[in-house]
Amino acid sequence: MVETFCARAMRVAEADLVQQLRSARPAKEKRQWVQGILETIQRCSHVLEVSIPVKRDSGHWEVIEGWRAQHSQHLLPCKGGVRFSESISIDDVKALAALMTYKCAVVDVPFGGAMAGVKIDPKKYSEGELEKITRQFTVEMAKKGFIGPGTDVAAPDINTGEREMSWIADTYSRTLGYKDINAHACVTGKPISQGGIHGRVPATGRGLLHGIENYINNTLYMNLVGLSPGFPGKTFALQGFGNTGLHTMRYLHRHGACCVCVGEVDGAIYNSSGIHPKELEDYKMEHGTIVGFPKAEPYEGSVLEVPCDILIPAAIEKQLTKENAHRVQAKDLYVNAGGVTVSFFEWLKNLNHVSYGRLTFKYERDSNYHLLMSVQQSLERTLGKDGREIPIVPSPEFQARVAGASEKDIVHSGLAYTMDRSAQQIMNIATRYNLGLDQRTAAYLCAIEKVFRVYNEAGFAY
Repeated sequence: MVETFCARAMRVAEADLVQQLRSARPAKEKRQWVQGILETIQRCSHVLEVSIPVKRDSGHWEVIEGWRAQHSQHLLPCKGGVRFSESISIDDVKALAALMTYKCAVVDVPFGGAMAGVKIDPKKYSEGELEKITRQFTVEMAKKGFIGPGTDVAAPDINTGEREMSWIADTYSRTLGYKDINAHACVTGKPISQGGIHGRVPATGRGLLHGIENYINNTLYMNLVGLSPGFPGKTFALQGFGNTGLHTMRYLHRHGACCVCVGEVDGAIYNSSGIHPKELEDYKMEHGTIVGFPKAEPYEGSVLEVPCDILIPAAIEKQLTKENAHRVQAKDLYVNAGGVTVSFFEWLKNLNHVSYGRLTFKYERDSNYHLLMSVQQSLERTLGKDGREIPIVPSPEFQARVAGASEKDIVHSGLAYTMDRSAQQIMNIATRYNLGLDQRTAAYLCAIEKVFRVYNEAGFAY
């Protein structure tokens, strides 16, 4: 699928890229140069395959397969998740690494794409066994240069989280990176105490909110799909109620949209009047499943085909296929790069060795108070009578900001700006190439053009 969508975008872009070349070369050489770069962009640069022997708690030994793919090194470090899944394969890893290259390019995050997969079902392993596997996999990646703050930065993915990222950072800092002051920047998605960043956990869901927001408030695109602008009154269906699904559901609910259906691997629920995210979260925390949620009915069909305005595919990939895509009834479908954007902020925080806002927090707070006092004194000198005070009462919005921006405020603001700017770039590309509603091709074109410029300006031949 990745190769197909990428190839389609490259066919659209090729002639335009040839025309953009500022070179005295003959037209044939220009075209060959462009085709060479595009072929380089599409191929996966490096793949590491490892076999990890692990002694289980029962005493018997098991050999586990794992891969790390670096799709592109046009910018360093490479960046991508680590997934634990029994169904992962080398082709999946290479495809996801390619998607990370394009995703980072779209949102102007200066990383090449990477991805790792370990072929296990983590539910079948104890915590101690998972720690062994994670640490051994980290060592294997480190020995071959597939992890490091300046070469390849890992991140959470399906079935991995803060715990696994902490193990990876600790292993790298105690082995190959023991002399590197930036060693903990070899991975993002860590706990706050280990150099993580506030706002990383909900980042993918929050980025998805901003992505949808840019389209759903755009009158032109809403007219094309027959909807009115804005969130209120819109319905959405959610496939997957993990970290991304939960936070997406929360954010859309707060903005006035109504979730009518939620599906997971063991079942789905439906309520045309809406499902409350906090109530569903509490139920799942208590029962370990969404099945049986008392304020919704069981749903037997495909969540992807539920009539709704917005479809959120927050489960594993390869859910939309040629067999079911034509039955999707949602008007707007959007995926995002919120997670890697905030991972970029965490990486910068680790390299700078200081939290966002720490150096300016008190200064901004004092400056804001001095500003208010200055305005008050000016008004009293001009309008006050008999020394009467004219108090300045800040609005609730200003009062919330008067103390200066916290790390979370900075992360949220940076993420919103990134997603807004990237959505506008995709829309502009769609207009330039007359793609209409084909925003997927527009996004690929946006990414390919940016990666192409790096290769073209730096040179890609040895």
